[in-house]
Amino acid sequence: MKGYFLHGHDEFFTGLWTLLLSVGLSFIAGIYLGSVSQVLILIPGLMVLVTPSINMRGAIAGILTSRLSSSMHLGAFEAKFGRDTELGDNLRSSIILTVIISAVLAGFGKLICLLTGTEVIGIIEMIIISIISGTLAGLIVTAIGVLISVVCYRKSWNLDMVGAPVVTTFGDIVTLPFLVVTAVIVMQLPVIGIVVLGLIVLALIMWAVFSMHGATKTMKDVLREGLPLLIPLCLLGIIAGVLYTNGLESLIAAAAVLILISPFMNGCGSIGGILTSRIGTEMHMGLVDAKVFPQGLVWKHFVENYLYALLILPLMGLVSHYAAVLCGITTPGLVPMLLLSLSAGMIVITVMNLLGYFTAALAYRLGYDPDNFGVPVVTSSIDLVGATALIVMMLILFV
Repeated sequence: MKGYFLHGHDEFFTGLWTLLLSVGLSFIAGIYLGSVSQVLILIPGLMVLVTPSINMRGAIAGILTSRLSSSMHLGAFEAKFGRDTELGDNLRSSIILTVIISAVLAGFGKLICLLTGTEVIGIIEMIIISIISGTLAGLIVTAIGVLISVVCYRKSWNLDMVGAPVVTTFGDIVTLPFLVVTAVIVMQLPVIGIVVLGLIVLALIMWAVFSMHGATKTMKDVLREGLPLLIPLCLLGIIAGVLYTNGLESLIAAAAVLILISPFMNGCGSIGGILTSRIGTEMHMGLVDAKVFPQGLVWKHFVENYLYALLILPLMGLVSHYAAVLCGITTPGLVPMLLLSLSAGMIVITVMNLLGYFTAALAYRLGYDPDNFGVPVVTSSIDLVGATALIVMMLILFV
């Protein structure tokens, strides 16, 4: 199994290149978000679904790659998709989770909007948009997660350093266009079209529920631990979406920040995902104990995360500013964007370091698999923590 562990120097740069690639690609989603700002205004409440939908695609696929990474290190992984195989059972669990969580997002989104007085479209349209866009995007992101897992297995690469950044990046790139395009189509459909799509959505929900009853042990483990975790975590993303929605006019006035949101969330979430995936694997292998105070190896990971942040955060501000200039979108200026990305990012990374470790440690001490908890908690929390940090720093820096 030694092939799965690179030397520290090589492993750090593997993570860095992966992060740079993922953040670079996530600017596609950021620029797209900046370009559809008028659609976000015309379809009330759509922005509420943007953040949690993107997050849940990465969280569910992150569970998949994190579990598969641990099975590789423990010698239980095979590149087979049959029933009662690690790869096949985890793949089917991910699809079931995708359908159920998409429905939950729509319900929570509508409820929180009503409670906060945020203007929003009807519940039927919310459910159809969320489930259809979420399922289509989820199938693609899950397939990418499976592909990268098989490639890492065959190349003897450490999936912990690659899995989370890759799936969260493609979660950004794939989910947002599917969500916006689906929303535009649904809002223009006649009643008969809504009825047809509603029946398709109902069939998907029924399939997911019935599949849970015939699940294998591995699938039941994933669903039993994943659903109670992901459902409440949806609320964090929804609340972050409401924050963005209520501040949408300010965001559009400084539209470069809209471009920054996707790579910022992706980069910080990927750094946290690498941390939790590594700690989960190291706990399984007995290299890290789930103690109240982090051990030396964990502190080394914390320092590496700050190094990643110092290298990547200024780049995010730089690219966001010049992308806005090239696209003819408003920007507060280069220096304010650099300061916003760096200051908000360092706050988020600090929270993610602590949250990632203590989530994995607590899960392990309670007898749960930290692979099922680390990535979802970090990537879901990043929504609310990141949104709050960005908005607060905007108020401070853009006065």
